[in-house]
Amino acid sequence: MNILTNNLPKEIPVFPLSNFILFPNTTVPLNIFEPRYIEMIDDAMKGNRIIGMIQPKNSSQSIPLLYNIGCAGKITSFNETEDGRYLIILAGISRFKISEELNHQKLYRKCKVNFDDFVNDLDEKKEEIKFSDLKLIFKNLKPLFIKEGYNINWKELEKQSLNQTINTLAMASPFSLEEKQILLETINLNERKKKLELILSTYGFNNFNNKTIQ
Repeated sequence: MNILTNNLPKEIPVFPLSNFILFPNTTVPLNIFEPRYIEMIDDAMKGNRIIGMIQPKNSSQSIPLLYNIGCAGKITSFNETEDGRYLIILAGISRFKISEELNHQKLYRKCKVNFDDFVNDLDEKKEEIKFSDLKLIFKNLKPLFIKEGYNINWKELEKQSLNQTINTLAMASPFSLEEKQILLETINLNERKKKLELILSTYGFNNFNNKTIQ
């Protein structure tokens, strides 16, 4: 057990959400409306506010199998709408590996997890990357995003830490879910940067849907 992961919970509720991957040191808005996930957020707000985002392997199944690695996030903002939906902001903390799924009396799923393989997510000082290392990625991504209708505030992105910048680009880039899962599972930031460059180099400019990313 690592001292940096001691304060993280050993059991967390998990939110299997298709077409969505959370990365450490990023923030995302979520619109919660299913009763089981309303219950999950209620329980999280009573405790440490931590939930785990993870990809289902087959979303067509009633209880889909899950990828083994996801990312835990902390609810940093919570609002309830007049029609009972929850609007939350989730801040990525650290990746986790599922040890086992637990049986419990709730509608949502809960897992025993381990964070020890991803201690670098909690210790940015170990990640030695220069901003100049991102030049190739920026050079290729900027015209691609412009061509495909993406809108990123590059100046604000460049003000972030390198950790936040690489993880934000990995999460926001118009890659397949399988490719994003590969990026999520890379052991450290250097490897994620290399994988990001490799995936980007194999892409044509005709595989993307129009979106806007702020």
